[in-house]
Amino acid sequence: MTLVVFHKLLAIFFTVGLGWGAGRLRWLDRGVAWGAGGSDTARVLGNAAFSIFVPALLFRTTARLDLAALPWRTLAAYFVPAVAYTLAVYGWQRWRSGQGGQGGQGGREGRGELAAAVPAVRSVSATYGNSVQLGIPVAAALFAEPGLAIHIALVSVHGLVLLTLPTILAELDLARSQPGPRNVAATVRNTVRNTIVHPVVLPVLAGIAWNLGGLPLPSVVDEALVLLGSAVVPVCLVLIGLSLAYQGVQGQWRAVIGLSVLKLLVLPALVMVTAHWGFGLSGLPLAVLVLMAALPTGANALIFAQRYGVLQAEAGATAVVSTVAFAATASLWLGLLAWVG
Repeated sequence: MTLVVFHKLLAIFFTVGLGWGAGRLRWLDRGVAWGAGGSDTARVLGNAAFSIFVPALLFRTTARLDLAALPWRTLAAYFVPAVAYTLAVYGWQRWRSGQGGQGGQGGREGRGELAAAVPAVRSVSATYGNSVQLGIPVAAALFAEPGLAIHIALVSVHGLVLLTLPTILAELDLARSQPGPRNVAATVRNTVRNTIVHPVVLPVLAGIAWNLGGLPLPSVVDEALVLLGSAVVPVCLVLIGLSLAYQGVQGQWRAVIGLSVLKLLVLPALVMVTAHWGFGLSGLPLAVLVLMAALPTGANALIFAQRYGVLQAEAGATAVVSTVAFAATASLWLGLLAWVG
């Protein structure tokens, strides 16, 4: 592991630790009457991130995409297995929920009507990687400018694919979970509306529409979006620490370790097999794709969990545990890539 990557890992842990300390010392709770042990603080911060900062980042990214220059074959080699894997994790969690297993109940954070979103939330924790804060320095340090260019192309559609799909799945499950007789037309209408008018999907669709219109972003608007988007990473990392301080992860370590294994080992293995033997990639493109898949769970998994009010502490703990373990698993994948050639 290079010194640059090591320093990035330390910076991530320091920022999460700062959030944890702020939560333990109740720095953000003063003068306010909170509900469940201060967790309202994390919820407000999460809502700000999910409703303001993340939409700004997604809109600017999609509005500025150079669609013609994207390496579509390389993107397909990553996102075809990633989407299939996301659906498999989601389906497995739905099956466990139907069997009455703990994986579908979500523990103390998954009770009630919103528990229907648990399978989609866990699919994000097992799929969505820290592609910016950690992924960019990893790609730059290991693969230099040619590899970084491939990584940036992957990042440009990362949220578009791997946040939009779980959003659709969560909204469908929430619609199905509504009590009482169902009006099929009304259910479809409400699901479509809730899916489109959503802090993830709506800015992506708006950004694509702006992009296809061929309009440049006004400089003032672009600068504002840059400022808002730059807040995503630090706010999310602090939010992880706050959630761990307020809610803890008692009784959830089995799920956290399982999700970390899925993210760090299963997804990159699937991407490597598909990209190398399915799409014929090798060398630098294959290495970049596998390391992208091997990145630890990103902080957006926690924001997604907070959006639906389930498994917040589990998502935050998965991000922390998988980041710690990444130091070892990254070396494993680099060794396997060298063996594959």
